Amino acid sequence: MTQKSVLITGCSEGGIGHALAVEYQKRGLKVFATARNPSKIGDLTSLPNVIAIALDVTDPSSIAAAAKTVDAETGGKLDILVNNAGVMYHMPVLDMDIAKAKQLYEVNVWGVISTTQAFADMLVKAKGVVANIGSIAGLSPLPLQAAYNSSKSAINNTSEVLRLELAPLGVRVLTVLTGGVTSEIENNAEKVVLPENSYYRSIEKDIQPSSNWTGLPADKYAEWLTDKTLDGKSTGQIWKGESTGLVRWVGPFLPQWLFDYLLIAHTKGFGKMQPL
Repeated sequence: MTQKSVLITGCSEGGIGHALAVEYQKRGLKVFATARNPSKIGDLTSLPNVIAIALDVTDPSSIAAAAKTVDAETGGKLDILVNNAGVMYHMPVLDMDIAKAKQLYEVNVWGVISTTQAFADMLVKAKGVVANIGSIAGLSPLPLQAAYNSSKSAINNTSEVLRLELAPLGVRVLTVLTGGVTSEIENNAEKVVLPENSYYRSIEKDIQPSSNWTGLPADKYAEWLTDKTLDGKSTGQIWKGESTGLVRWVGPFLPQWLFDYLLIAHTKGFGKMQPL
């Protein structure tokens, strides 16, 4: 039986991609574990059937090189592509650095599309699966996260369009509406430094990225998603992680004022803001 293969973007140690690489390796797949800096994938390189590849999803030449490597290793097929790489940026809309917000979109949105395009022929040949790591953040207007949340909204929607477009080609697409999962995304986010004239200066110390980010353990999330990609039937929106039930089943029925209150209560320091 031919060994199945999976390529995962964003496999730095401590995150979802790293946990997925470990889980797929346990299941006997050939794993292409990628990161912009492969030295950050930790112990993955010591595992059998794991191939570390440098992949910057914002760099067309890097994507092309990774695709060439996978093509040579698999005979032109890729069974599973997991678009996981992503970055976070905290900042009020009025103070947003547009250049930084555009760079976030380069990773979180265009990087997903560019990577999928590069591996499309291999996925079609394998009748494979694309799993796009979306987020319930794309459905929740959390203060200070406009750039990140809107990028996830874009991916949630793009992934569903892709599902319809790839179905006639025999490729399944999973839109993974992810809730709270233990990862390093908040730890890797840069400190919030507000302009001197910002209306939000009084709460600057309270709105920093949290180093105590908690949620569903990444390994449990990885087991669940691996099952979904390998079951031969799952497609479309799937939900997993902390607060997914609230957003999926309760949020649509809450009055706006209560939903707003819950969002503000989950944004450190923002509730301290007083009207001018």
